[in-house]
This record gives sequence, structure tokens and C-alpha cells, in this order.
Amino acid sequence: MKYCYLLCCLLGVISTGLAQKSAPPKPAVEPRQPLRTELLLESSNSDVQVQPLVEDSSLVLLVERDPVLMGKPEHYFQKFDKHLRPASAVPLAVPRGYDFQRICAEGTDVYALFSGPDNGTLWVAAYDTKTGELGQGEFKTKRTRQIHDLKALEGNLFVTVEVDQHLTLLLLDLHQATFRFLPSVFETLPTRFTFLADSVTKRAELILSETNGFKSRLQLKQLDDDGQLLRTEFVQAGSERGLLDAQLSPGDSAARLLAGTYTLRDSRYSQGLFASDLTAGVTETGQRRSLRFYDFLNFKHFFDFMKPARLARMRQRHERRRASDRQFRHRFQLLMHDMLPTPEGYVLVSEVYYPRYNTSNYPYGNFGGLGSYGYSNLGGLNGFGYPSRYNGFSTGRRPSEGYRTTHALLCGFDRQGNLLWDNSFLLKDVDHAQLQETVCFRPLPNGQFAVAYLKDDNFYYKLVDRSAPAPNDWQVTLRPSPTEAGPREEKATSTQQEQLMAWYGTRFLAVGYQHIRPEQGPGRDVFFLNVLEF
Repeated sequence: MKYCYLLCCLLGVISTGLAQKSAPPKPAVEPRQPLRTELLLESSNSDVQVQPLVEDSSLVLLVERDPVLMGKPEHYFQKFDKHLRPASAVPLAVPRGYDFQRICAEGTDVYALFSGPDNGTLWVAAYDTKTGELGQGEFKTKRTRQIHDLKALEGNLFVTVEVDQHLTLLLLDLHQATFRFLPSVFETLPTRFTFLADSVTKRAELILSETNGFKSRLQLKQLDDDGQLLRTEFVQAGSERGLLDAQLSPGDSAARLLAGTYTLRDSRYSQGLFASDLTAGVTETGQRRSLRFYDFLNFKHFFDFMKPARLARMRQRHERRRASDRQFRHRFQLLMHDMLPTPEGYVLVSEVYYPRYNTSNYPYGNFGGLGSYGYSNLGGLNGFGYPSRYNGFSTGRRPSEGYRTTHALLCGFDRQGNLLWDNSFLLKDVDHAQLQETVCFRPLPNGQFAVAYLKDDNFYYKLVDRSAPAPNDWQVTLRPSPTEAGPREEKATSTQQEQLMAWYGTRFLAVGYQHIRPEQGPGRDVFFLNVLEF
């Protein structure tokens, strides 16, 4: 009996030690959920667009609700302040047969764009959230086909559209009730470009990717708020590197940083990131004085998804190729976010993704994508074209069935483009039907960054402190009750169309449809707005 007692004690000590060893560390800062608001809406008969307003940290919802029996759908705007307190709904009389396309904001004004039955007629609603004034107008463009983006600048709307197998910009002048296609932008499909509207400089920046099949360069076009072309400049590398996509630093300052992805001959895949200080000028031969390249192997955390042994073998292959004057080529595709200004310079967040294809009719199964980098069973065939933000374009190749985002790369640059730090955030099999941003990030008062995404009612997040390692699996479950002191027995049994967006300060906003089941009584179907704050 004595030995049995000692054995039990020993086993208890061992199990306690293992439990303590396996317990994950707690984050220094955990998100709170101080606010939640619900609208009694069902996903089957309603549609909700959420537009944050930077100007006053408020929100505007555009709600479309199907009629109970007959008639046309009901539309209305509704504003919520930074405490999620609702204002009165403002009805919107959308003409019959018009479908919602895009929503955007400038200052405290919100703009909603609808397309008509012939897809060449556009209808715009402008909502002034300060005065409650509502304006509307129709534009018969005749040539507009698919709509990809909408930006507002000084009361004018810039719409990225398809016209005759080309991608162009349509300027809607809401003051004069006129429109025109901008001749400075008329690119053959498929094409890649980034369009930015800077409310500080009152100018629009267009970054076009151009390629001759072997080399790629970037063309920068600067437009005023009336769509007039102000200047054009080119950025290209002098070596075999080609520049793919880029983002431009925002704001009116002496710094003007261009950062993006570069490739080695194959314009489908990124080899790493580049950064260029555009204010440094060019040499006598036309080359940029400031153009820095960072291979993915130069980053400390880009390959955190890979097992150490596999990473070591990859580095060995890289060294062998470099010794024989051959390039080691990566097969990654990145979707970049807008740059965020910081006291040191800028932070650029890029999401690594791959398109997914149905390979059931292909005898060789899956290949390409990230399979050669340590991901298994990806279901991705990554060798057929390159999607961009405008991924609906026909390329003559087999279309993808969706996209999977695997991890995000966070990089800190100074104003000259020097890499200060990098980190990564690993995601858990996040799929989308269309290529779109998955993660959101907000700066914290202590200098760190909170980066997060939403999946299956769970808020996954990571606290990034420059290059310091940190866990990737911290998470909290969305609270189903409108208040923190609400009934704990309530439970969300289903969630649809969930989305996470960065709001203001250290706040994120989770939105979507849920069915809430209380312990007693009937359940309720709601559209929820849930604040998560660090």
C-alpha cells in the first residue's frame, strides 16, 4: 500500500508538471468586448453593408430588406456613433431593378453605388451624416460593364470599371451631375493596378504593373481630384528582377515611400519585397538611387509556418544554387494592405495566399502553390495566371474556385525604405470565394500592433512587438449577449457572413448574421455589431 501511495503521488506530480508545461502563455493584453448591438434581420431576406467613418469614429449601415409579400426591396441608411448608439434610419428610394455594387466614404459623407438592369447605367446615393441630407443621381454611361472599386475624393467618385475588355477609371462628378472616362487610364485585361485616393493631398495615385513577358516595371500616375493627369513616372529594377505590385505611403509629407513585391522573370510569383524612397531621385542612367530588395529568406519570420528541418534543407538548396550562380525562386503570391504611418516610418502588411482549383479531372493531382514549402493537401494549383484585387478578369485559363490565405507578413520600414523589423501571423485555413483582405491590424499605445482575423465565431489575434516571437493561436469567442452583464446562457448556434474590420483607436469591429438561442424562450435572428478592444 505504501508503494502504491508513493506511485500515485509521483504520477500526480508528473501530470501536474506536464499540464503546467503545456499551458500556453497568457497575452500581456487581452481583448475586451465592451459593446454589442443587434438588428433583428435575417440573412435570407436582408443585406447589410457596414462603412466605418474615420472622421468621427462612427459607423454607417446601408440595409436592404426584401418585401414581406410584394413590392420592391426597402433600403435605408442608419448611423451609429462610436458607442454603437443608433440614430434614426434614413429611407433610401432605390429605383426598381438596381443592384448594390460598392460603398465608400470621405469625411462624414457616405456614397453608395448601384448598377441598373443594362449594367451601363449607374445610380448613386450620397448621404451627409452630419446634416442627414440625402442626394441621388443617375449616370447613363452605356459602356460600363463590371465594377471593381469605388473611391471618393473632394466629392467626386472614381469608379474602377471594365470597358471593352479594358480596365479604366470612370469619374462621376456629383456637383455637375456629369461623368467621363479618364483617358490616362485604359489598360488591357488582365491587368494589375492599385488605386489610392489621398484626402490629405487631395490627389489620386495610380500604380500600374506593366510587363513584356520577361521584365515587369511599375508606372505611377498622379491625378488631381478632378481626374486630370498631373505627372507620370516609372520605377524599374536594373537587374533581372521585375516589380509586380506596390503600395504608396499616404499623407502630405517630405517622405514618399513605395513598397511592394518583386519577382524573378515569372510575373506570377513574388520573390520578396522591395522598397524605394521616391524623393531620392534617379541616376544619370534613369535608375532609382534608392531601391532596396529583401528576399523572403532575408526575413526572420516569413517561414515560421515551416518546420525547422524543412527550412534548413531549403536554405541549403538556396546556398547550393547561389554557389553555382543560379537563382533560388519562390512561388508565393501576396495581397498587400495600405501602408500605415508610424513614428518610425511605415508598416506594410501582406497576406500570402494561393488560388484553389478543382483537380478531380487532373491525373496528377495537386501541385504548385505552397506544397513545396511545407503545406500539405492544399488543393491548390498555383500555375495558371495571377489574380489581383480585380480577380474576376477572364485570362483564358482555368478559373479558380476560391482562395486560401495562409499567413500574413508584417514589415516595419523607415522613411528611406530600410527594413527595421518583420514578423508573421499564421492563419488556420481561411478560405474566400473572392480574393480579399483577411486580417486587420491596429497600433497599440505601447508601440505594439494587434493583428487579427475572424473565423467561426472566434477572434484570432497576435500581439506583434517588432521581431519578437509570440504565439499565433490566441483567441476569444464572440460574446452573444448585447451587454457584458447579459444572460450567460445565451449561445450563438450559427454565424453567417462574418467579417472583421479595423475601426478606430485599438478597436476592431466584428459583424455578421447570427441565430441566438437562449436557455428558455424562442431564439432570435440578428445582424450583430460586436466591438473588440485592446
